[in-house]
Amino acid sequence: MSKYDLIATTAMGLEALAAKEVRDLGYECEVENGRITFKGDEAAIVRSNLWLRTADRIRIKVGEFKATSFDELFEKTKSLPWEKYMPENAEFPVSGKSVKSKLFSVSDCQAIVKKAIVERMRTKYHKTGWLEENGPLFKIEVALHKDVALLTIDASGSGLHKRGYRAGQGEAPLKETLAAALVMLTNWNPDKPFADPFCGSGTIPIEAALIGQNIAPGFNREFVSEGWSWIPEKVWEDARNEAEDLANYDQPLDITGADIDHRMVKIAEENAFEAGLGDLINFKQMQVRDFTTAKEYGVIVGNPPYGERLGEKAAVQRMYSEMGRALAPLDTWSIYILTSDEEFETHFGKKATKKRKLFNGFIRTDYYQYWGKRSPRNN
Repeated sequence: MSKYDLIATTAMGLEALAAKEVRDLGYECEVENGRITFKGDEAAIVRSNLWLRTADRIRIKVGEFKATSFDELFEKTKSLPWEKYMPENAEFPVSGKSVKSKLFSVSDCQAIVKKAIVERMRTKYHKTGWLEENGPLFKIEVALHKDVALLTIDASGSGLHKRGYRAGQGEAPLKETLAAALVMLTNWNPDKPFADPFCGSGTIPIEAALIGQNIAPGFNREFVSEGWSWIPEKVWEDARNEAEDLANYDQPLDITGADIDHRMVKIAEENAFEAGLGDLINFKQMQVRDFTTAKEYGVIVGNPPYGERLGEKAAVQRMYSEMGRALAPLDTWSIYILTSDEEFETHFGKKATKKRKLFNGFIRTDYYQYWGKRSPRNN
């Protein structure tokens, strides 16, 4: 087994959660803005793809260097060991980005990196003509930041938020990675009731169920690195067997999702069945103002409408007030609400115990946390 420099990219604000996940898999790591860096072998590439709930994708770092001219970018890219990763017929599209760098033309940087890799591969594989590029896929990215070029290969393919269960979705679906983070930032454990009164297509309840039964989020999907010959099939097989062994399918769960729109409830049910969790989650049509329960010490996680569109804000804020009144009696429940409305506490009628800044896509939001009374058992 070889050692690789690996990067788990994340949305801003989720780095600490992703780092904890990486450490839980047994790998030491460092936290940077938007990414976690760690070293690992082929099994680490496979296991991090299968298990990381809050990371966007797994990348393999091929090289990092200063580049202030196109010549420098070309020569330093060409000096990297691309043949260690890619066969001579590899398909390798190059994408790019540039921030605060002299080399600001992304299309030129992409073209130069592509040309440099082609030259390196031709020399190493003793080819004179074109490289066929009809083999396995290696998506390469050149990312320039303050004149430092980072060259990586994407080991995930589709983003890790694509768990493989989303049969349908609403207008503004919450990313599965963020939904998992919202659950992981609560005090919920599988023995407690869990409810999402704004479930939409069911993402938060489904992610809660996956966490509750310790099901690997990538268990039901494929990854681009499954097509790479240097990661043996046995490594994938062993990692999937490990995931199967660690899943606790017998763990009973009390998870409810509700939405005002009956069409979304139907989509949520379909998605839950697609995830293999259809019998575990109870979905129903309901307005948040009608939420009542006799259960104690539960957790509510909600991503309600934000009222971002013109004319919607007043109606949404009225709904926040109704929600505050409906949930006020639940003093043993902990309530967690994600919204971009900075006046949320005023309308909800209560100051949060704590709030945390998170980004829902490009929208800056706050995660308002209201901690309920602890149960006598301290669970």
